[in-house]
Amino acid sequence: MSDSSPSSSYFDPATSESDDEGITSLDSDVPSPSNSTHLPPQHHSRQNALILVETAFLASAASLIWFVNYYFPMGPILRLFFSLPMALLYLRWGKRASVMGAVASFLLLSVLMGPTRSIVFLIPYGWLGVVLGGMWKRGVAWWMSISIGSLIVAIGFFFKYWLLSILLGRDLWAYGTVQIASLAEWIFIKLGILAQPSLMLVQLLAVMMILINSVVYLFVVHLVSLLLLDRLNSPIPRPPKWVQVLLDYE
Repeated sequence: MSDSSPSSSYFDPATSESDDEGITSLDSDVPSPSNSTHLPPQHHSRQNALILVETAFLASAASLIWFVNYYFPMGPILRLFFSLPMALLYLRWGKRASVMGAVASFLLLSVLMGPTRSIVFLIPYGWLGVVLGGMWKRGVAWWMSISIGSLIVAIGFFFKYWLLSILLGRDLWAYGTVQIASLAEWIFIKLGILAQPSLMLVQLLAVMMILINSVVYLFVVHLVSLLLLDRLNSPIPRPPKWVQVLLDYE
């Protein structure tokens, strides 16, 4: 015969609430179906697939532009787009995708045109695209990105001369120096200077012309990127005020 007292059947609300809170706190540590770990891997795999597809597409586009410009040259028009695919990859997906795109373009051009012509694309244009994309993503001012980009293009120019000189067995820089010397002599005659330019002056003039050409090229590349990448939802830093006024662009 059991002895049931009133105290044993008494319901304490405070105790029940504390027990409920304890159960709730324990349940909160258990992941709910809405916070399942199955969704993030699917999201990451989809994003990785998109990165891979865009990298392959833009690397192929850069290779095609270089290929067409080499066999069907159209002047400086296509040259403005050599580095833009790598820069766009950096703006959209970061450094790793941009470097992968440059390497993929190098490998594809190595198959199509040989390693000599493909490395001339990689240095400087593949390298330039990665550097420009990194500076644009960080919001670097135009004067800084143009200065660093001009230095890269100038290095690529000297690298190309050095590589072709080795392959041809001739000093192409000496040939270029002779051409610049004739230009310097013509300038001296027009200025009425009865002197022959020294070798140091001729080489300094050649380097200055290369740097000026690189600066002009990078400035036009920035203008093309400003107009093109804004329409691809990957804007670059805003140009100086005088450029905005000149282009009537904000």
